[in-house]
Amino acid sequence: MNTADRNAVVLAGASGLIGTALADTLRAKGREVRVLVRREPRAPGEVRWDPDSGLLPDEVFDGVARVVNLGGSGVGERRWTPARKAHLISSRVAGTSLIATRISRRDEPIRLIQASAVGFYGDTGEAVVREDHPAGTTFLSGLCLSWEAATQPAVDAGLPVAVVRSGIVLSRTGGALGRLNLLLRFGVGGPMGSGRQWWPWITLADEVGAILHLLDSDVTGPVNLTAPEPARNADLVRTLAAALHRPAVVPVPAFALRIALGEFAGELLQSQRVLPGVLQADGFEFAHPSPESAAQYLYG
Repeated sequence: MNTADRNAVVLAGASGLIGTALADTLRAKGREVRVLVRREPRAPGEVRWDPDSGLLPDEVFDGVARVVNLGGSGVGERRWTPARKAHLISSRVAGTSLIATRISRRDEPIRLIQASAVGFYGDTGEAVVREDHPAGTTFLSGLCLSWEAATQPAVDAGLPVAVVRSGIVLSRTGGALGRLNLLLRFGVGGPMGSGRQWWPWITLADEVGAILHLLDSDVTGPVNLTAPEPARNADLVRTLAAALHRPAVVPVPAFALRIALGEFAGELLQSQRVLPGVLQADGFEFAHPSPESAAQYLYG
């Protein structure tokens, strides 16, 4: 059975913002989606798994040539206590390692699209960041390093593994922009901290489009999923606010972010001028390459 005959896609992390949109798009394109869930299955196509106990039925990979692993608890949902940090790591590493190990034992090759994040690079200031840039030294950098390293069983087996380092995903609802949307609509949104930090953003539509592109690509290794026009925080916020016909003049002081979000605030205040070099070289065309086109997508 060749790759074209194996139409089904196994998806972990389908309940999140990206996973939900990806699953809907795959189904709309006629692809069978087998969703890994940690609870009892409630819908067709759902398969129960438990990374902590090693539960993952081998038959879920029958007739499958592609796996997308987006699993992992949200990094910005709670303050980063020591216990929360340990959970953020385990929620990613255990599932990734289990998937990578299982597909490495299959007779037929399976392509793995593995989630990561631009947090891998840490604070890079004004430097232009491409996929060969070294890892940073923050907690999130270490988290991403461990997350990506968990794919090693699949890599060692010679399977094609692409690691997608996603930027800040802009969506009409939810995601990183969810709370900012509300502030902008009431005219009280503004730059975070100095506002001069580079934000590596991407729209949800392009995030899903890029993953779909990579499913049928030969690209392996790290792939930055960010728009080709990174913007400074203040400029991006102003562009989004203008699309809503709202001002964006009330800054959010750095100290207030740190009080509200703790250590995670540092991720919003750091600068990352990340470019999608590998994705563009592979021929992917962005639907929303500029902040202006993103604002139109979000609010037009």
